[in-house]
Amino acid sequence: MRFSYAESMTSPSFYAPLAVAAEESGYDSIVVPDSICYPEESGSVYPFSPDGTREFLEDKPFLEPFSLIPALGAITKEIRFVTFVLKLPVRNPVLVAKQATSTAVLTGNRLVLGVGSSPWREDYEVLGVPWENRGRRMDEEIAIIRGLSGGGYFAYHGEIFDLPPVKIAPVPAEPVPILIGGHSDAALRRAARAGDGWMHGGGDPEDLPRLLARLAGFRRQEGTLDRPFEVHVISTDAYSVGGVRRLEDRGVTDVIVGFRWPYAVGPDTEPLEEKIAKLRRFAEKVIAKVNP
Repeated sequence: MRFSYAESMTSPSFYAPLAVAAEESGYDSIVVPDSICYPEESGSVYPFSPDGTREFLEDKPFLEPFSLIPALGAITKEIRFVTFVLKLPVRNPVLVAKQATSTAVLTGNRLVLGVGSSPWREDYEVLGVPWENRGRRMDEEIAIIRGLSGGGYFAYHGEIFDLPPVKIAPVPAEPVPILIGGHSDAALRRAARAGDGWMHGGGDPEDLPRLLARLAGFRRQEGTLDRPFEVHVISTDAYSVGGVRRLEDRGVTDVIVGFRWPYAVGPDTEPLEEKIAKLRRFAEKVIAKVNP
């Protein structure tokens, strides 16, 4: 089992010491969230907070992932960085391919590109991207990112994107893993068909077994059960050795753990020293026993 450390919406000055402490403590990855802007007015529902409200996000600091990850990569050696998740359909795929490959090169192939569809119509509107056909847009963008990341000239002619032969350089020595986030059947099927893994977004803990079963079913239908596949989940089981073993038995490869309620309204007041103490304590009680 691999362990991912989650901390977000906190002081930007905290990320560097937290990354170093997480790597030293035995965490395998750090998840990096993506939030573009906060609309003054919105009718959208946030799907993963307990009551669907979004107010906890207002005025919270979110650093742009492709800016933050290279900075953290420069002060660490082994820990991976997982975007959780990059709102892909609102972005241009050629630009994302350039950002992702550059980040992977700078971090020594330590980028994992978790992608998903923004739940906010406002993200699409403010960036001038249609809300409609966002699933098809995402499928085409994944194909373009994979194609350009492989090096050499790549062309794409789809329903939404029409790309003449172009290439980017440099590209990483290894393919950038692309994980698909989302709980809908469409997202689970997309992960099974086109992803190197799936990312669970949290929500009702009782839904996780059903989601894992649906994912396995789609992988069986798509004929992808025999290929390497990462499954990243948020679960209270991750906080005990026995719980981690139960998740392993269900096919989970990575657990995402954090030590602060993320949906609180207002600024994060927890001191850096307390955050480091919590991540180290978990590493001693769980990580060291699961992966001695």
